Amino acid sequence: MSYKPPFILFNAHLETIFPSLIRSVDLQPYTRERITTPDADFLDLDWLTGKSNKLVIISHGLEGNSQRPYVKGMAKAFFNQGFDVLAWNYRGCSEEINNQLRFYHSGATDDLDTVIQHAVRRTVYSAIYLVGFSLGGNLTLKYLGERPPNSRIKKAVAFSVPMDLHASCQKISNPSNWIYANRFLKSLKGKIIAKAKQFKELDTNRLDKIKSLQEFDDHYTAPLHGFQHAVQYYETCSSIRFVMNITVPTLIINANNDPFLSEECFPIAMLKHHSFVTFEKPLHGGHVGFTQFNREGLYWSEARAIEFFIS
Repeated sequence: MSYKPPFILFNAHLETIFPSLIRSVDLQPYTRERITTPDADFLDLDWLTGKSNKLVIISHGLEGNSQRPYVKGMAKAFFNQGFDVLAWNYRGCSEEINNQLRFYHSGATDDLDTVIQHAVRRTVYSAIYLVGFSLGGNLTLKYLGERPPNSRIKKAVAFSVPMDLHASCQKISNPSNWIYANRFLKSLKGKIIAKAKQFKELDTNRLDKIKSLQEFDDHYTAPLHGFQHAVQYYETCSSIRFVMNITVPTLIINANNDPFLSEECFPIAMLKHHSFVTFEKPLHGGHVGFTQFNREGLYWSEARAIEFFIS
């Protein structure tokens, strides 16, 4: 099942930006549920439920949420196929700052586990499937590779995954990617400012001097989550360190022209003979793109995920 972009999306940046800014997904309203984490924080879960015994759990990307078009598109696609859907929002990503000093990061699989265990307690679900985008893809792969297999989890698919976080952080900091890096940095800084109103010990004096995502991770993400510095955080949390341990059928799709991903995020040789992990590298797709124009409004990524899960 190969992907060819529409002719009007003739470069990687258009493939990346178009679905993010232009796509509209007609989706029935989610039902929101707030759950409490083991450390007395909260996570907001958005559900689409029918009478299915199959559940798809969707993990969004950096500074995303359950309302992003790529999440809603995937949710609609699977709900129309008869699956229940759970699109969860990371700490601080559901339009409300979370309660604890920590927030979320690329390796915070404890929160993903909390969500999965909550779903497992709904005994109606005999089969759970995981979908992750970008940061959420890294979370998904790390989760599957670092823990004993859960018999309820049947398959997983991850799109546009920065499997090597350090190299990808350097790639997104290239001048050609300034529009993305600046957008992420502005959003993350805004959350630090909001969180500092709750936690006076959170120093914002250097915030204006931070000009890159690695500097932000060095000064905030790493120390707030128990890492010495950004590089240790990247090395500890990169899914490429865990993917060889995965024992659940898993599909990874990283577009060759993804402007966010470094060469290290295409471990084709490493995964060539993996018993459970399939790696696909379409020539096009951008970052979380894979736009298709059709009557159903179904993107290629959604059709590919459905095909993989039901095969």
